[in-house]
Amino acid sequence: MTVRWRVLSMVFAAATLGAVAIETTADAKDSALSTSGLPVPRYVSLKSDHVNVRAGPTKDNDVAWVYTKAGLPVEITAEFENWRRIRDSEGAEGWVYHSLLSGRRTAVVTMKAKDDFTPLYDRADVQGNVAARLQAGVVTQVKRCAAGWCHVTGDGFDGWIEQQRLWGVYADEKIN
Repeated sequence: MTVRWRVLSMVFAAATLGAVAIETTADAKDSALSTSGLPVPRYVSLKSDHVNVRAGPTKDNDVAWVYTKAGLPVEITAEFENWRRIRDSEGAEGWVYHSLLSGRRTAVVTMKAKDDFTPLYDRADVQGNVAARLQAGVVTQVKRCAAGWCHVTGDGFDGWIEQQRLWGVYADEKIN
């Protein structure tokens, strides 16, 4: 009977160690998704007025298109070595070299309906005074976000906008 218990104990131990090894491998695989150590996905912005977007994460891959405006927000959806797979506000995806991206937060104003203008308030409250009306596609610099509102600035405007009206910040994300 003791031999039987030893065999069962060894089988149980092997199964437990196998489960731990599988879990450790899965954890290592998950952390490998972020070679920078930063969370994925996350929003960043384009650092340069000339950013090549490639079909894959090497310079050997073809340039699919080129961004020509610094400051546009993009979402990093994956990392591979020094390359970042990004998605823009229109859903286009491709690979960009990491040094062409900035941690500076920007966002694009979205619209609820065609020809819609988004109010920019003087405080984080719909009862506040409307400081400006922003068209869809306007790029803003995000200063901070809390409680569903973001303080944004741009060329000739400074105020508060409802967070849901921006692409480039996550719902309920807090930015200081």
